[in-house]
Amino acid sequence: MRSMLAATLIVAGAATLPVHGAHAAPPKQAAAAPPAAQTPAETAKTLAQAERQAIQSDLAWTGDYNGLINGEVSDRMIAAIKQFQTNQGHKPTGVLNPQERGQLAAAARKLQASVGWKLVADPVTGARIGVPTKLVPQQASDAGGTRWSSSTGTIQVALSRRKEADLSIAKLAEQEKKQPGRKVEYSAVRPDFFVLSGTQGQKKFYIRGSFKNAEVRILTVMYDQATEGTMQPVVVAMSSAYDPFPGGVQAGPPPRKKVEYSTGTIVGADGAILADREAVEGCLSIVVAGYGPADLADRSKEHELALLRIYGASELKPLPIGSGAAKPGAVEITGVADPQSQGGGAAVTTVKAQLTAAVTTDGLIVTPPPSLGFSGAPARDADGRFAGLTTLRLPLVAGAAESAAPPQATLITADTVRSYLTGVGVKPVEGTTKDPKASVVRVICVRK
Repeated sequence: MRSMLAATLIVAGAATLPVHGAHAAPPKQAAAAPPAAQTPAETAKTLAQAERQAIQSDLAWTGDYNGLINGEVSDRMIAAIKQFQTNQGHKPTGVLNPQERGQLAAAARKLQASVGWKLVADPVTGARIGVPTKLVPQQASDAGGTRWSSSTGTIQVALSRRKEADLSIAKLAEQEKKQPGRKVEYSAVRPDFFVLSGTQGQKKFYIRGSFKNAEVRILTVMYDQATEGTMQPVVVAMSSAYDPFPGGVQAGPPPRKKVEYSTGTIVGADGAILADREAVEGCLSIVVAGYGPADLADRSKEHELALLRIYGASELKPLPIGSGAAKPGAVEITGVADPQSQGGGAAVTTVKAQLTAAVTTDGLIVTPPPSLGFSGAPARDADGRFAGLTTLRLPLVAGAAESAAPPQATLITADTVRSYLTGVGVKPVEGTTKDPKASVVRVICVRK
């Protein structure tokens, strides 16, 4: 009734004649209706497909999404976002804000690391697969395929291939259904693949098979029912990562660049430089711009840090590491952006960001992520205290991606940095600084 009355008043007002005279008020115009708000699905569609696919992949790892990891927006994807938000105590809007996106990425990375997730190309079958290497560390191959298993056999992964003419996907699925002891609880047959899942004895199984050019390729995952809580998100990721006949599209992030630029932080007057471990992984040579070659003195996968050393340099200014712990809030990050981000330049710059506690991990999320080249850049709080070291990580997407999703940024906390430096014999410098630019250098890694 109220909306009908308002509409009547607007119509009546528009029909009223203006008052004539010197002091007559101008006719009032009806207010324009506000634009309709976007739905969560419409908002998701504005994201690049690689980012949508990365979100689906991360949601699969947190156990909130069970579907194809292909970057296509669906009701299932939006529902999964809402479920993740609810689980983390956030309002279930169906749209991830930057902090929530960072929390999701951090949660997925932690789960991937816990199972040793890797995307590999199997040399025997030619298929591409994601393998939880920590869960199935034992590997064996023969002419018929490759198998991975846990030490006790509770979890088994098998890739098999065989030549077989005059076969269809439907017939292949029926063959697999009839294997002894299998009780099929779910079956889906598509033109180019089939999926079966169910129980076989005391184990649960998942099978995905394909047939092409008279060759059968099948992925089989079997695991004890007691491991279902661990294996359920892993199986979803394995299903999407599996490509029996890969073409030119890559699964997961692209290989690391042959020449990679990152940021180093001077932490010792004797030439000690702190760097991001991944940024200096697999280098044939490492160069610190302005100082020359550097030695890789140490790297720690546990701390995600590396220690470089340069020799013969004088008047180095170590960054004060100080004491205390980083807290969520505003920080300034000082680093050297990739040359492509600054027209071939090598300027040291400072950007502002926010730290957000990651609910499901021990780290802190950095939003917005700084540009490429800032991996290894130090962050300071409003009082000039060292807050930690920034790292940039590309998401490890389960499924073939046309392009890479944007990197996610996290902070290696000040406590972790101090612990690492003490362990490698570098005494952190005390104090604070208002301008860390003199303590920041560009690190160049050249790979094969």
